[in-house]
Amino acid sequence: MPGTMAEVLGIEILELTPDRVVATMPVNSATRQPMGLLHGGASVALAETVASIGSWKRIDDPTKQTAVGLEINANHLRSKREGIVTAVATPVHTGRKTMVWDIRITDEASKLICISRCTVAIVDIQV
Repeated sequence: MPGTMAEVLGIEILELTPDRVVATMPVNSATRQPMGLLHGGASVALAETVASIGSWKRIDDPTKQTAVGLEINANHLRSKREGIVTAVATPVHTGRKTMVWDIRITDEASKLICISRCTVAIVDIQV
């Protein structure tokens, strides 16, 4: 995803289907807060990225509509200083105008780092 926040944060999409999106993100200088821990905002950016991409994948005609984050919440459950985190997003609701995704971010040992819920709006592309 050149030229995007995902590129800056090192987010890589590993799996993309209408029912599941999996992506990884390194814990490094780009994603850490000043105390050396994974920044909560980086986790939220990862969560919204997988939810938005998953919603986009479900749009009938992506030349006429796109997916944009409408609301997101996150609970940061465990800290992380280095390594890789993996986000797995699954749809909870898939409507015509909104979609809701459950996102679980884990470490290499499958320990839960963050849990998030993201509502995505499906909007018409303005030409």
